[in-house]
Amino acid sequence: MQFQQLAYFVAVAEARHFTRAAEEVHVSQPSLSQQIKALESELGAELFSRARGNIALTDAGEALLPLARRILADADTARHEVQELVQLRRGRIRLGATPSLCTGLLPGVLRAFHDLHPGIQLLLEEGGSHDLVRQLARGALDLALVVLPLPAASPALTTVELLQEDLVVVSSAAGPAPGRKGRVRIADLQGEPLVMFRHGYDLRELTVAACRAEGFEPSFTVEGGEMDAVLGFVRAGLGVAVVPSMVANQAGHDLRTTPLASPGLRRTIALAHRSDVAPPRAARELQRVLLGRGRAGGHG
Repeated sequence: MQFQQLAYFVAVAEARHFTRAAEEVHVSQPSLSQQIKALESELGAELFSRARGNIALTDAGEALLPLARRILADADTARHEVQELVQLRRGRIRLGATPSLCTGLLPGVLRAFHDLHPGIQLLLEEGGSHDLVRQLARGALDLALVVLPLPAASPALTTVELLQEDLVVVSSAAGPAPGRKGRVRIADLQGEPLVMFRHGYDLRELTVAACRAEGFEPSFTVEGGEMDAVLGFVRAGLGVAVVPSMVANQAGHDLRTTPLASPGLRRTIALAHRSDVAPPRAARELQRVLLGRGRAGGHG
């Protein structure tokens, strides 16, 4: 008895027509009939009665049908489970993240994931949330770490909040501390030389919006850099920068970190994927690791 024969039998039983059943399973009608006859010969009983062109199940066919359906379902489940395991051994994940998260959150998370699944290839795409949303929409990414809220014109995405993170001000440890009494108000940044990220960075938009809400335009000494470049310019004493606390905590002793005075600035990080496509098994496993690490280490 072969799985293929059982599949043909179920198709005929449901269609009650040999030609239509053959079309559904993509085989010629003579081949399907031959396989059904072979199955009947092996079982020693006719499965269909063919009186006057009408196809009906015999008693033997009625008895076999639920068993055949269960066998085929179990085989499909087994195939799916094995494929899931294989994906965790040899799969790949296309992950997008903002540059600050690549610096702050991801190194530890990806190391933990790699230790669990060393055969999974990790492909990382850095970019701002707007760019990552576009990459998700065209199927170029499986998952992305983005800053909420998403652009209004975002495609149908499923987002799960990962963490809320405070923003802080970093300055050169060799220079004077910004602000007063160990904290910086947004208003204190008026006239303060800022090292600013390139256009498209979520941090740039958030910082500029906060300054404008206080009634002033920020002053940039250097702008257009990525995260590492911005931190390097701050170390060199070219100005201060507003960065996530996770990045500041790993920046080294040559940078001073000063909290923002209440209410401060915070950002919400979420894990996003397309709503109409389930992420691959390996991506779902990385999602589980990220959610566990983010909620354990997040602020708020």
